[in-house]
Amino acid sequence: MTASRPAEIDLDDLAEPRFADEVEPVLATMAGAGAGLTLDPGAMMAQAAAETGLDDFGDPAFLERLDVLCAALLTEAQLDARGVAGQHGLIVGLLRNRLLIEDAIRRHPEITEVEIERPVVICGLPRTGTTHLHNLMSADPALRSLPYWESLEPVLAEGDRPAAGQADPRRGRTEQAVWMINTAMPEFRRMHEMTVDHVHEEIQLLAIDFSTMLFETTAPMPSWRDYYLGHDQRPSYAYLKRVLQVLQWSRGGTRWVLKSPQHLEQFPALYDTFPDATFVVTHRDPVSVTASMTTMLAYGARMSRDHVDLENIGRYWAARLETMLRRCVDERDVLPAEQSIDVRFDEFMADDLAMVGRIYALAGQPLTDDGLAAMAAFMAEHPRGRYGSVRYDLGRFGLDPAERRRALGFYVERFAVTPET
Repeated sequence: MTASRPAEIDLDDLAEPRFADEVEPVLATMAGAGAGLTLDPGAMMAQAAAETGLDDFGDPAFLERLDVLCAALLTEAQLDARGVAGQHGLIVGLLRNRLLIEDAIRRHPEITEVEIERPVVICGLPRTGTTHLHNLMSADPALRSLPYWESLEPVLAEGDRPAAGQADPRRGRTEQAVWMINTAMPEFRRMHEMTVDHVHEEIQLLAIDFSTMLFETTAPMPSWRDYYLGHDQRPSYAYLKRVLQVLQWSRGGTRWVLKSPQHLEQFPALYDTFPDATFVVTHRDPVSVTASMTTMLAYGARMSRDHVDLENIGRYWAARLETMLRRCVDERDVLPAEQSIDVRFDEFMADDLAMVGRIYALAGQPLTDDGLAAMAAFMAEHPRGRYGSVRYDLGRFGLDPAERRRALGFYVERFAVTPET
């Protein structure tokens, strides 16, 4: 398989994005729609209510967060009309999900009694092996994970339920979203592959409570960052657990495997919410992580603005990742030693299944022949690097690798991380 992999490429249109001809009409339609939209919280809530026929959003504490988010999007994100359309659709969708979740619990109060027992939670920055580890463990039929289609629409509206033998309409809608990702950003799969059934992060579920670092990945938004970091996230993690209860009640499963980079800076909230969990903390050279993450976010920024300020993204995320890693160092011991494990990227890549075996042993989860066979099948069908790789360069973001290595030395030393050249 190695010989057939596409060659490494340089993304030379990060600042001034270029699109394939086939996606231009879609982008033009988005721009036309965005020109007539406003990111007004009240109007978007009214639209979500009209679309669902529901009006109970649950705990109103999210309203302040929604106001802060919308203000940041309007004043700091530098969205073009396409970006406004995209964020409007995202927020209305999240509000619609919230209404459907609360309605499901109102009609079936037994949902709140569902036990979320001993989840395995992967905590680590992107590009540290979290996706590969998450995919391997999620292939095991004994564990419950979150597919992409379910993360986008956790609850199906009653009027949208398919007749017997018909496909779930959520899958079709997700197929359209994946088509857009792959067509507008054809090289994104080199960094992070997305499919309808691809296992996804629960950060998408945290977004339904409008308190997550997910929104920062759209664009640098200092006011949102400061608001999010300045508030206790335990209530929103409790909401995450509430959504997991709904999902487990509706589609089964017993033991979850979860994953999100956000958890790396939220160990106290994470542990208080899931005190019986097994926590897997992944580590990799933070300079390499900074280079790859800024590149991935800059590439995705083309969906919301015509010109991408690379140095602004570089400054923002260099500081943001440093803050996350500092919190990880300061709060790592919140996670009990008997329930947690540190996984270094080079050790994991040297023998991924052996590391999975160590995690299963710590979690008290049997690693069965069926589970190993499913993991082997996944790796055979999804060989690493099958779409090729991307050349990363911190310099184009106005960052000095040597300065970043000095600044992040505290983290490298704490976790004995192997520097990469």
